[in-house]
Amino acid sequence: MKFICSFLFLIALTSCGQNKEPLLGETDWQREQNADFKDASKSPLKAKDRKNFKTLDFFPADSSAIVKATLKRTPDSDWFLMQTTTDRVSNERVYGIVTFEFLGKTFELAVYQGQDLMAKAGFEDYLFLPFMDNTNGETTYGGGRYLDLRIPEGDTLIIDFNKAYNPYCAYNEKYSCPIVPRTNYLDIKVQAGVMAFSKK
Repeated sequence: MKFICSFLFLIALTSCGQNKEPLLGETDWQREQNADFKDASKSPLKAKDRKNFKTLDFFPADSSAIVKATLKRTPDSDWFLMQTTTDRVSNERVYGIVTFEFLGKTFELAVYQGQDLMAKAGFEDYLFLPFMDNTNGETTYGGGRYLDLRIPEGDTLIIDFNKAYNPYCAYNEKYSCPIVPRTNYLDIKVQAGVMAFSKK
């Protein structure tokens, strides 16, 4: 009897493993994004959209979209209320300005630090880089995209546009998302990272 139970358990375990679909994605980061979007406890998707979800749409991974930037800190910058897509506001400050070359042009973008977030464990060195570019409203979300960065020890950091992602309000209007400041606009097409969400 003990043998039969063990045998049936192994069959069930094998069946479960076979039925589990592999995560789609060209890179580890893409696969992690897809895993989070499938997970009901993490996903911003509405239940009806998550039901048949398989993968986000990504631009092909592009090594030229990984750039080295120089960070100029702005330690005396004032805290201000960053507007969001709802009535909520976020207390932020410009931590510094990053300068980099991308697609043959030189750009400057502000990176932000959130007062509430920096007090949370694991986010003490977190920086927020929201940006807009010429793909918005065409192949990417109209409201721009975000990048997560960490405060470097020196004055250089790596910006990987392959990890540009949509704000959660691109998937569900219940979320409150910071509005990208107009100054953080790139007059090029950043064809890297997450594309506009299309319901499959």
